[in-house]
Amino acid sequence: MKRQSGVGRNLALLAVIGLGASLITVPAAAEETKPPQVEWGQCPDDVGAEAAPTVLQCATVRVPLDYAEPEGDQIDLTVSRLAAADPDKRRGVLMLNPGGPGGSGLALSALLVAQGLPSSVTDRYDLIGMDTRGIGHSAPVSCGFTTDSPYYSNIPPYAVDDAAVTAQAKVAEKAAEQCADNDDDGRLRHLTTANTARDLDRIRAALGEEKTSYLGYSYGTVLGAAYASMFPERSDRIVLDSNIGDAHLDRDGMRRYALGMEQTLPDFAKWAARRHDSYGLGRTPGQVRASYLAIAGSLDKAPVAGIDGSLFRLVTFGHLFKQAQYPTLAQTWQTLREGDEAAARGLTAAAGETADGALSPTDNALTVFLAVTCNDAEWPADITTYRRGVAEDRERYPLFGAATANINPCAFWPYTPAEPPVEVDAEGPRNVLLLQNRRDASTPHLGGKMLREKFGDRARLISVDDSGHGVYVLGRNSCALNTTTRYLVVGEMPTKDTSCRAD
Repeated sequence: MKRQSGVGRNLALLAVIGLGASLITVPAAAEETKPPQVEWGQCPDDVGAEAAPTVLQCATVRVPLDYAEPEGDQIDLTVSRLAAADPDKRRGVLMLNPGGPGGSGLALSALLVAQGLPSSVTDRYDLIGMDTRGIGHSAPVSCGFTTDSPYYSNIPPYAVDDAAVTAQAKVAEKAAEQCADNDDDGRLRHLTTANTARDLDRIRAALGEEKTSYLGYSYGTVLGAAYASMFPERSDRIVLDSNIGDAHLDRDGMRRYALGMEQTLPDFAKWAARRHDSYGLGRTPGQVRASYLAIAGSLDKAPVAGIDGSLFRLVTFGHLFKQAQYPTLAQTWQTLREGDEAAARGLTAAAGETADGALSPTDNALTVFLAVTCNDAEWPADITTYRRGVAEDRERYPLFGAATANINPCAFWPYTPAEPPVEVDAEGPRNVLLLQNRRDASTPHLGGKMLREKFGDRARLISVDDSGHGVYVLGRNSCALNTTTRYLVVGEMPTKDTSCRAD
């Protein structure tokens, strides 16, 4: 089972999670604009290596651990900067977030540049990446998960039957207890989307900026929606790419992953059907879908090299994020269908077993995911609720519904939310551009439509006839690329919601 955990550990990064705190009122306001207060210097070695050949500068910004006690304990957040290439054209800062919650963003500017971020954007903005609170170089937290931990993914395992939900409840409860036992400094309860949005405003103030622009992907849209709602007059040009649908991730949001997989697998099925002679997964998309269900059912009964049906479904979900991963996914299906133990062990090794059994970044990512997700909103604590949801979604979304509806550690989380979830605010400037692929496994198109409705006239939605996770720069659509670049560079917001045809 260690090998099984190794595969899930890597996929957790794709998707990509004491005593109860009383309800309190926390002020939204951060510091007013002041002259720059940061001292830029060399980035940590691992960040520099990840960003190479792009050279970034890094600094720290001090923020309160608990905004209800702003003069209390403080933590240091590490931020990075890729300075505007043309100072004469510079118009401000563009903060970046890669998603998660739990993803490191210090080298994100370098990744976007490598992927083709237009020079018209890099000329005009200082690109500001960061490790948000609890992540990497910003007061990191840890539940102590290892490669041998039964909890290894932020998405629960597919529940093949009712008993599997009850079994997962024991795993989830132990994971929550483990987080509480490792929370020696009491930081976990303060990891919330609202607090991270307050941190963004502290960073803005420390940089000496009256406003900040923002580009966030996946969970980064949750954070961006929260910031634009809490600090509307300090938000400049906001781009939210691959939207979850709200300013927090809750159980309904997690269950929408299953809808996303139902809508996205057909793209892979069409691709594989055209390559039937190579992979033998079916001559029609319907036959490829049937192959998926057959392989999953077979692995439920007889795992191959430690890969069972639950892990196979998770592997498939993760490989639907990018069409570039389709050949690897087809090969995986082929290997597991044929029951090739040796080849399956090779797949597991390729997924990233570590020599020492440590989970360094993944433990941190899982911990932050749990803390933010569980602290942001109330989750049902009754196991029966999850058993009922699994039964419903196994029928509604047979590909993956019995996974995303399954119980997770939030049902047993030791801390209650300190404040209500951030409400998306429709009052404010018309400055929110929403980007959404029509087929996306983890953030289905519905999420963009939901956030568009919540923001009202403040937002415009760009719907792209494409498949995969990520639109701007990370996607392939010229219409979406041009529309977003025009908005960031000259402030031209579409007058109405727009559909972009496939290139």
